[in-house]
Order: sequence, then structure tokens, then C-alpha cells
Amino acid sequence: MGVVRVAGADATSFLQGQLTQDVALLGGDRAPLAAYCNAKGRMQASFIVIKHSAEELLLICGLDSVAAMVKRLSMFVLRAKVKISDATQDWRMVGLTGAAVDDLRADAPPWSRLDTGQASVVFLYPGAGVSRACWLAPIDAPAPEGPQVSLSYWHWLSVRSGLAMVGQACFEDFVPQMLNYESLGGVSFKKGCYPGQEVVARSQFRGTLKRRAYLVRCASPVTLGQEVFHSSDREQACGKVAAAAASPDGTGFDAIVSMQVSAAADGAQGALTCGSADGPALTVLPLPYRLLEDI
Repeated sequence: MGVVRVAGADATSFLQGQLTQDVALLGGDRAPLAAYCNAKGRMQASFIVIKHSAEELLLICGLDSVAAMVKRLSMFVLRAKVKISDATQDWRMVGLTGAAVDDLRADAPPWSRLDTGQASVVFLYPGAGVSRACWLAPIDAPAPEGPQVSLSYWHWLSVRSGLAMVGQACFEDFVPQMLNYESLGGVSFKKGCYPGQEVVARSQFRGTLKRRAYLVRCASPVTLGQEVFHSSDREQACGKVAAAAASPDGTGFDAIVSMQVSAAADGAQGALTCGSADGPALTVLPLPYRLLEDI
């Protein structure tokens, strides 16, 4: 992960006009999900937004998105009193799981924030029933103590949380609802305009959403960006893998797939395959959160 720093007297108002999240209402007790979209509502990146001070906001995103987002956001600064930079080297990030999270605040709601010493702890959606959080502090701050888990295990928990962060591999592939962002607290439908806002709002309020994010299991390796096929159409893909990780027990791979709702309905019957129409079978698993039916 990396950090984009947005600083200056107009930092909050600038991001208010750029992200899907209502940054103007952001206080020190929350650090929510947000996305940056193009004019067609397609996500270029997603972030965890931390308001570090009145004139400094930090956007945590995939490391491969940092340079592109610094360049992209800087194009729209114009006369705003704001400076956008890559601050990855200034911050230390640590993923917390299990007791390391519960000891800080048991049953903390996702996107709530706790400041402890120099660090800010952002509570995330749990994965496979395991609590998760992101610990962020200045680079010279000592890291939290405790037993370490593997990075592969952290990635698997992230997948099992049902939330896929958008990076360069899925650049402009999805509107927010295709990854369930409206149900995960990543979209505000009450704020003002931002790039793609009209498309995102229309997707929510006019007609039924045709694509959603689903959790799936596969016995064979699954990789980010792979296409997913349904047995009813061997030529046209019905979805795309947005995140994937190996199960720690060695029994297979779990993935988040954005796909047609109609195709997912048949997924439990072995009608879905990955990579090609003749690829390994996918089984749809229950989502670990409830989809919002109404906003």
C-alpha cells in the first residue's frame, strides 16, 4: 500500500469535488472508503481517507496507484490552495488481525478510527470472521509488538472480507456498485458533484444493477484480472476477478469477482469457470455483509 498526501487550506474542499465520499463531513473518528472515478463513473483507484489535520488528508491506496493518482489529481488543482504528493516514504503501515484488533476496540464498526500515540488505527471489514485493522504512523514510530502473520494470510483475509480495492490491474473496469461500494460505505449519494457522479447516481436509482461483486471459491489458482465465463455463453465473459488469494489451508483459492447478477445466481450449480469456458469451476460463496436494498 502507499500514501497520497493532500495538503493545504483547500485540501478538504478539493477532495470533496473529486471523490465518491463526503469528505466535508469527515471527522477524526472515521476513515472511510472512497473511490476516484473518470467522467463515465469508472473507478481509477480506491482509497481509505484519513483526515490527519484540518489542512492535511492522507489517501491510502495500492502502491501501484500512487504515482498515477498524484498526477491525475494534480491536473485539477488549478487555483486551489492544495499540494498533492507521494508520502509513502513518510509513513509506516501495518496490518492488524485478531486479538491485536480486539484488544484496541472490540466490535469496532468498519471505517471507524482510533488515534493511539502517534498512530491512527482504521478498523476494516473482518475476513473469515477475523478482525482486521490498518495501523498508520510516521515512519520513525515503532511498529506494534506481537506475533506476526504472513502477508499471504493478510491478503486472504482481505479477499474474504468481500472488499476489493481498485488498482492499476482493474483501472476503469468497474463503476462503484460493481464492487458493492455503495453497500460498503464507499459512496455518498447526498454530496455534491464529483467526476462520474451522474453515472454513479443513475446506476443506483434508475433500474436494477446488472453487475455485483461476489465471493467465489476455486480449486485451481485464480489471478487478478482473469475473466469469468458462464456455461450459457462460452464466448462472452460475464465477469472479471477483482481480487484473489490462496486459502491458508491449501484447499484452493478464494476470489472477489464482479459479474452479472444473473450469472452469479447459477454459480452454485457449477456453471461458472475462470479464465475460459473450459477453465476451472467456480463456486459462489455467501457475502460476509448485507447488500443495501435502498439508500
